[in-house]
Amino acid sequence: MAKKSLLDRLLGRNGKENIAPAPAAPKDNRIPNMTNKTLLEQLDWRYATKKMDPAKAVPQEKVDAIVEAIRMAPTSSGTQPFELFVVTNPDVRSQICKAAGDQTPITEGSHLLVFAAWDNYTNARIDEVADLNVKARGDLPLIGQYYGNLKANYVPRDAEVNYAHAARQAYIALGVGLVAAAEQEVDSTPMEGFDPATVDKILGLKERGLRSVVLLPLGYRDPTGDWLLQMAKVRKSRETMVTLVN
Repeated sequence: MAKKSLLDRLLGRNGKENIAPAPAAPKDNRIPNMTNKTLLEQLDWRYATKKMDPAKAVPQEKVDAIVEAIRMAPTSSGTQPFELFVVTNPDVRSQICKAAGDQTPITEGSHLLVFAAWDNYTNARIDEVADLNVKARGDLPLIGQYYGNLKANYVPRDAEVNYAHAARQAYIALGVGLVAAAEQEVDSTPMEGFDPATVDKILGLKERGLRSVVLLPLGYRDPTGDWLLQMAKVRKSRETMVTLVN
């Protein structure tokens, strides 16, 4: 069986759908330097890097591949209720680092991804998702009915409930981003330990109806300075984690 990249798998379509294949050249540009490692080997290779090498920047084509995988991540009802900020500005990353307890991968890595979820579901936001579906799939009655029901259920809910739901969708995309980074052999460190209100202010998120959820620095591990690198990966056993209900 031919090896497919993560993006190939995310972009996979049911054979019954009449969708033209993407042009080969853009696809090659988007998915650079794919290794022959299996998914499990890539997951075993990655770890939450504690110290990155500031002299090594992640090539733009690899960042683009990771960002594209995040964009292709599944979300509830296809709403994609979050935005992704790719921060390279050293001053901005320094400010965010201070708001995150001086966790150095934020400034030592070359890129910082900030996942920012919608602060609420609104009619306008859901209508925009419906319009995207109509444009791609045609003006089917089912689309209007589906997203009409979504508005009826979501919009009246408390804003905090809706934000929590949107944040969970961002975490799905975070997981895809972590796997995509591993596939590109780029180190990453997911971070929740930061002051969201401060990060929101730094990036002007409140004015855009967004709230910061999680951070993901990208870079390359410093083999001489990362205390975690030489340690064995620790995970619970399959027997401990998995219960079969037959």
